[in-house]
Amino acid sequence: MNDIAFVGKIVAAKVRKAGLVNILGAVGKENIQGEEVQKLDEFAHNTFVEILGQGGRFAAIGSEEADEVLLSSKTGNYIVHLDPLDGSSNIDVNVGIGSIFSIYHKDGGSLQKGRAQVCAGYVLYGSSVMLVYTTGHGVHGFTFESEVGEFLLSHERITMPVPSVFYSTNESYLPLWSKGVNKFVEELKKTMKGRWIASLVADFHRNLLKGGVFLLPGDVKNPAGKLRLMFEANPMAFLIEQAGGVASDGKQNILDVQPKELHQRTPLYIGNQEDIKLLEELCS
Repeated sequence: MNDIAFVGKIVAAKVRKAGLVNILGAVGKENIQGEEVQKLDEFAHNTFVEILGQGGRFAAIGSEEADEVLLSSKTGNYIVHLDPLDGSSNIDVNVGIGSIFSIYHKDGGSLQKGRAQVCAGYVLYGSSVMLVYTTGHGVHGFTFESEVGEFLLSHERITMPVPSVFYSTNESYLPLWSKGVNKFVEELKKTMKGRWIASLVADFHRNLLKGGVFLLPGDVKNPAGKLRLMFEANPMAFLIEQAGGVASDGKQNILDVQPKELHQRTPLYIGNQEDIKLLEELCS
């Protein structure tokens, strides 16, 4: 956690300089998902790999920006999976972005169910910089205090409020979603307000603190969904379960999905247990 917090400080410092130094824009190549790699994406990936690889704690490092798992230390006891900079499409317009991490014991290999996570969390680079994590004993948030240069405990034992206040989704895709998902959205509209940032960490963080539902379904063009199971869905599922909520792929708990490949994609629905139960009933 000290290493991850240290990288968070480095990335946050670089993000704050965006627009003043040559760190915005694309690097002119695509990652394995066919997405254009941003300069800050590459910087965050390289910084995480360098710092986490030096401590000898990680046997392997998986990153959304790398084709394969990167071997780190033969003596390391853990495997870490990273989305080094989530929401990178928002970098150029100064919207909240973040780094997501997920940690496992190495004995199970690099493709373990989310249920096996020993730690997960994210660093949010927004109006303030926050580190939010769980080790299976509640969710805790630390805010970066720049004058002392440390993350200080600001949100102890976060629990998701019930009932939900917001729903977060890109409604322009409604025509591409199943009838069940469309019915679910209509039900949400009856009691909730729509809020969509298009940055998973930012949308998740708001809903975690205020109460809400996040959904990014599969569609006719992308039936498997768009988010990565190992790098995005699993860590968020672990966090939300520890905060009293649940995450689903529409059929089962995300944490019970057996991954078959490193960059596997999944639909993702995150919210309180009552809302996600309704979603699964409507999609069954």
